[in-house]
Amino acid sequence: MNRIHIDRSLPTYRVGKWKWNERKEKLKFLHYTDLEGQPTRFIYTNGYKFIRTINQDEESVLREQFVRSDNSFDADTVIIDDVRNLVLFLMPKEFLNMQFLEFMHHPIVHRLLHGLIIYFEYFLRFVELILIQRDELSDTYQQIKSHNSTKIKRIWSKYLSQYRILVARDYTELITGDGDLHQFYHLRSKLNISATKTDGILYDQFLAVATQIVWITLHRRAYYVIEMEINRLFRSEHFYTKRPEYPRFTPAERSLLYGRYNKIVNYRNQTSPLMQEMQNISTADVPIVLIGRRKYPGTDPRMLELELEYIVPGSQLRLIDVQHGILGHPKAVYDTLLRLNWAALRQSTHAWITSKQPYLRIPNIENIEEHKSSEELKYRYNIFFQHEPTNHETLDKWLKREKILEYYNKHETVKSVYDEAKTRLAFEEERSPVDKIVSSYLGIISKLRLNKS
Repeated sequence: MNRIHIDRSLPTYRVGKWKWNERKEKLKFLHYTDLEGQPTRFIYTNGYKFIRTINQDEESVLREQFVRSDNSFDADTVIIDDVRNLVLFLMPKEFLNMQFLEFMHHPIVHRLLHGLIIYFEYFLRFVELILIQRDELSDTYQQIKSHNSTKIKRIWSKYLSQYRILVARDYTELITGDGDLHQFYHLRSKLNISATKTDGILYDQFLAVATQIVWITLHRRAYYVIEMEINRLFRSEHFYTKRPEYPRFTPAERSLLYGRYNKIVNYRNQTSPLMQEMQNISTADVPIVLIGRRKYPGTDPRMLELELEYIVPGSQLRLIDVQHGILGHPKAVYDTLLRLNWAALRQSTHAWITSKQPYLRIPNIENIEEHKSSEELKYRYNIFFQHEPTNHETLDKWLKREKILEYYNKHETVKSVYDEAKTRLAFEEERSPVDKIVSSYLGIISKLRLNKS
């Protein structure tokens, strides 16, 4: 990744703006103190204040301590873990507790974020299409809608519903608290009393972090659309604040975007749209529940397309010609905040990033009938995702994020791996044996290389 700021070893430039002084009739430079005065320093998500820009000290700490190691798999490409680590660094300090950190590093939460990114990739494309057509219909020379265009919109609406089922499936597994998720369940095991306040705080913090992760992954576009839709999916329209920046849709547009099963009732009986999708799954959409769990054996081309898009890792999406935001893009053309560096892109050989623009592929109208009459066979193969668990040392480092930043600001240094190794060799008398070092090295190599069959 490319640095945003110059290293501390070089002179620090002053960040600010020029303003005309009418009394002295000359320009005066007003510098920002630690970027606090910049209007883009913070961004509010669900009432929580996230950092939007970082200074030189924060960038150095982020790159030295919290960026994914080069020894990890696919270290040269952007994956969900990179975006998650960035958001965990930018989130407020009140989020830093061991329960929330363990929750965000859980495999089920990782799959839920993966499903959300896929859903919003197509949701934003559909919203853009609807807004463009709204402008076309409001123009003086209105375009006439054809019967096929209405059918195609309904097919796209059906596809959005299928992506919502993927999200709802992982969300259902999360809130039921099965297996090792029981530690995050709202009922206390001994007293059998619901920890409503603690569970509500964890829930609000997760939605705020998920909004930031999806927004950064999708090139930081349509922030208010993403924030509105995530709150609608998980809370329903009764229980989120309607801001003036949120877009407003007509009843016809809402039926296309939100699906046919979106029902608004009295708030006492209201369920979230994700639960409504799970309660109204059609027979043809039942295989979606097992996507990513078991290999689909049927003949439905839509199910095969969904399965391929879901099970292919983010670092290899280019191989199937699918775009999920910045996932799978090389880190060499992005900066520390995962923003595209156009200067680095022009000098690289990764021009395919700009050539692959997001678009909605026009579906075949006959695919709907094939989807209903496809042949279903017995499931034979299970699918297992390789998820590298996060060790306790990494979680403890995240827990001490503020102390690390404070230490760096005081001493103006964070030792790199090379400097730390030199210090240990010079002062430590007890050193690790050679066989332990070799076994640790072979363990890292085994993760990065495939075994010959």
